[in-house]
Amino acid sequence: MGNKKGNTPVYVLGVGMTKFIKPRGKVDYTELGFESGVKAMLDAHINYDDVDQGVACFCYGDSTSGQRVFYQFGMTGIPIYNVNNNCSTGSTGLYMGRNMIAHGAADCVLVVGFEKMFPGSLQTFFQDRANPTGTTSLMMKETRGVTKAPGAAQMFGNAGREHMEKYGSKLEDFAEIGRINHLHSKNNPYSQFQDQYTLEQIMKSPMIHEPLTKLQCCPTSDGSAAAVLVSQAFLDVRPELKDQAILIAGQCLATDSPNLFNRSAIELVGYSMSENAAKTALVEANVTPDEIKVCELHDCFSANEMVTIEALGLAPKGKAHELIRKGGITYGGKVVINPSGGLISKGHPLGATGLAQCAELVWHMRGWANNRQVEGTTAALQHNLGLGGAVVCTVYKRADGKAAQTVSSDVVAKKTGLGYNPAVEAKGFTKAQVDLVRSKKARSDWALQDVEEKVEARF
Repeated sequence: MGNKKGNTPVYVLGVGMTKFIKPRGKVDYTELGFESGVKAMLDAHINYDDVDQGVACFCYGDSTSGQRVFYQFGMTGIPIYNVNNNCSTGSTGLYMGRNMIAHGAADCVLVVGFEKMFPGSLQTFFQDRANPTGTTSLMMKETRGVTKAPGAAQMFGNAGREHMEKYGSKLEDFAEIGRINHLHSKNNPYSQFQDQYTLEQIMKSPMIHEPLTKLQCCPTSDGSAAAVLVSQAFLDVRPELKDQAILIAGQCLATDSPNLFNRSAIELVGYSMSENAAKTALVEANVTPDEIKVCELHDCFSANEMVTIEALGLAPKGKAHELIRKGGITYGGKVVINPSGGLISKGHPLGATGLAQCAELVWHMRGWANNRQVEGTTAALQHNLGLGGAVVCTVYKRADGKAAQTVSSDVVAKKTGLGYNPAVEAKGFTKAQVDLVRSKKARSDWALQDVEEKVEARF
């Protein structure tokens, strides 16, 4: 896979996100996308006129929702793509943006992921045609049967069951994953939930599909996240921004192999494609799994975190629960997994998730995540998975190649265009700040309507 990409480095120059909230239909996607996009451009110190291409990431919504969001920043005529790749949608947009820049098609790409979801578990919309994951569901039915539990919880829960049968992991090992994610989220101001629970509370919450209790399942969420990606040339003319530019050192978007249908419940949730993507991204970045100190991985359910720890090479196959038992996936251990709280506690607005993971790791690599920083981090790993299927793994490094050093929020406030440290404070922006990032040459107030007022009123 190596160098089909262009050879030029691509950097994340700016990131931004909204708080993740319960889906109650109170906030529209136009507002969510506007908020994260403005924040990312302010963080990157760019204006929308600098953006060569736009990528919008969402699963639920009519076609061209992306244009509706981007036109609020300006109507500069640039290409805007609408991406839908199930739960890996946001990082698929990230991958596309990197590809465009690496191949010389753009110097600056804005990627915005947003989702306005329905309360309750995921539903299928089109009832009159074959479901894309129908073959996967059929294999589940044949191998493990079907229960009344939500479909995704069955699929991932079954992978957990297989892990217990094959490798001896226990219910409390899965619950411990939930406990740690909920604990981590206390330090993430964007998290949908910030409650701490004991292991017993996690285990005693309602059983959804063994081994998964309710507190080991991600919620549906509304929210948005965005990233500004730039080329080396773009960065070179802005030398004062080099210390905040984070290199995408390795990346792979992968889909399933025939292993998906080999009758293993672990394979049925995309184990092989995760393994393939992680290996490819790590090799490109010239990093071993043992060098990864911080990882944001796709813990839609604790069972997926269990098997993915192994797929990413962070523990040997069949040994993830041993790593967990010795405190290996939190502070003081081998690798801090999901310092953001992960999908389980932070929330999972599908199109935004991959970009929120990116924001979290960018803040870590800059040293801005000073209430949850991991000392000595030289590389961070991201894993974002969608059934059906697609997975994106990304490795981030600092532009200077050094380990991240903690930066105080006072210093960050002076550096960033936001005026505060976005890694530890979920705040907003002013009218004057919005004016700085909206197009100077092609802005339309008709496209914006009253969205700016609505967004600013919430801060």
